[in-house]
Amino acid sequence: MKAVICAGPSTAGKTTVLRQAARRLIKAGMKPAYLKIDVQYASEDAIFASEFGIPAKKVFSGELCPDHCNVMVFSDAVAWAQECGASVLMLETAGLCLRCSPYVEGALGIAVLEATAGMNLPMKIGPMLTLADAAVITKIDLISQAEREVFRAGVMKAAPGIPVFESNALYGIGIDAVAARITAAPDIQGIDFKMRGSPPVGTCTVCVGRKETGWQKHFGVVRPLDNGIFYRGE
Repeated sequence: MKAVICAGPSTAGKTTVLRQAARRLIKAGMKPAYLKIDVQYASEDAIFASEFGIPAKKVFSGELCPDHCNVMVFSDAVAWAQECGASVLMLETAGLCLRCSPYVEGALGIAVLEATAGMNLPMKIGPMLTLADAAVITKIDLISQAEREVFRAGVMKAAPGIPVFESNALYGIGIDAVAARITAAPDIQGIDFKMRGSPPVGTCTVCVGRKETGWQKHFGVVRPLDNGIFYRGE
C-alpha cells in the first residue's frame, strides 16, 4: 500500500486536489482510503465516501495541532487502510502549525499552495514545503502568467529541486501529473514510521495552557520583544 500525506494552509485546495487525484487513481484500478485530520469540524470524509464509495474517516485534533495529531494517529491509520484493502492511503491534514512537518518517512508528502495567497507564501511556511516530495500550486487561473512564474520561482527557491505541479484543481487541470506521481510512489514498508525532520522543541507554559501574557510570567522557551529566544526554567 502507498501512503500520501497532503498538507498546506487553509483554503489552499487540498481536498479538491485529492478528490481529482482519487478520481484518476480509481480509474487506473487503485483503491484509495481517505482520512481527514482537522481541529473541530470536517465533512470531507462524507464527500469522499458518497462520491467514490471508498473507506473514509475523520479525526478531530482538538487541543493538539493537526500535524501533531497526524504523528499520533498515522500508524493506526495505516493499519485501518490496510484492513479496508486499500492500495493507497490519502491523508489530509489541516496544516495549521507552520513550524512543523506533517510528513513521515516512506510516505509521499505533497504540499498544496494557493497561488492567490501572495508571492511570499513559499518563504513563510517552512517545513510544510521544504520537506515535501512535491508541491501543487492551485488556483493558477486567478493570477497572471507573470505572477505564476514569480510564485513558482518562490517555491523552487524555498525548496530547491522539488517537483512543482501547477493546477486549476476545480476543473482537474494539471492533476494528471499529480496522480502519476502518487502512482509512482513506493509502497510503505513495515509498521514503524519515523517523522521526516525534527519537530520544534519550543515547549513552554503557553503550550500547556497558561493564559497570562508577557514572557516574565512564563517558563520554558520564551522570547522578549528585543532579544532572541532563551530557556527560562522554573
